[in-house]
Amino acid sequence: MFGSLLDGLSEQERSYIHLLVFIAQTDPSVHFAYKENWLHNLTDKVLLYDLPKKEMEHVIGLEQTGNSREKGLFDYTYLLKTCYAQGADHIAMFEDDIVALDGWYHRTINGLDIAEKQTALRKASLDFLYLRLFYTEEFLGWNSEEWKTYLFWSLIVTAAVATSLASLRLISRTAKKAMTPKLLVAVFAIYLPLSILLFFAAGRVTVLPLPTGVNEMPRYGCCSQGLVFPRDSAKLIIDFFEERKLGYVDMLIEEYADAHASTRWALTPSVIQHVGRKSSKGDDYGEASKYKMTVAETLWNFGFEENDVGELRREHLDAIQRYSS
Repeated sequence: MFGSLLDGLSEQERSYIHLLVFIAQTDPSVHFAYKENWLHNLTDKVLLYDLPKKEMEHVIGLEQTGNSREKGLFDYTYLLKTCYAQGADHIAMFEDDIVALDGWYHRTINGLDIAEKQTALRKASLDFLYLRLFYTEEFLGWNSEEWKTYLFWSLIVTAAVATSLASLRLISRTAKKAMTPKLLVAVFAIYLPLSILLFFAAGRVTVLPLPTGVNEMPRYGCCSQGLVFPRDSAKLIIDFFEERKLGYVDMLIEEYADAHASTRWALTPSVIQHVGRKSSKGDDYGEASKYKMTVAETLWNFGFEENDVGELRREHLDAIQRYSS
């Protein structure tokens, strides 16, 4: 994770980042990286638990019992509060099972600027909940709860084709002769239904892909591998998490956003990729697993893999030159 986030950054870009890495073990020495010099050299601070005795005993108990729903939320809140205390305008939260592309920083900064402008145009305010740096297209397909929308547009297409053919028959004698009843039956009973089925079979990401840039993603955004919170939004999430105390981070963030009609943005394509194999939720081979892979292994951004290393580097160098001039 650290190598890909820091690799290729200019000195100026690195100076804008205050990098905290949280060792979420009550005994940090059990973490393989804690005693490594590179960890302390690369980061601005290695964060450890600094809690009152009673609270520390509670965290130790959570660790020993494997209560990930409470400890995971506590850890995320603890790190977010520490970052908030630094006074930064934006807080980027990364999980440790990711890799970042060359140029993630300048794309993120540009994305934040676009998100603020788009939010202001819609709400007369700069406030949005987060900018998502990772999502999986797995959940952006055809969703069963939207079947009425799909049916509506299928009927619209059918009506449009019918209207077009009827108009042609009225204005053109040649078309009227060519469009025999048998042909019309074949069009509406065979060709048109097959075309609609082919459209859906091709997949939503194929036929209706998200445009490159910043897109609103009010639903189906997954997961919490990389999120950037504006400062005010971070405080709202901290308060909400401290109130709830129990739950999964990604699900609670979306719950809060739904309850408060918060605006959520996502960078397309993702600037980070998920490479983890195990889920903190523990259900590695649950109903969502497929292809003999764990649930975590299916959380993948396909657009990320289409990046060209050389093009990314050239884009990043151009951005560095623009910002430094």
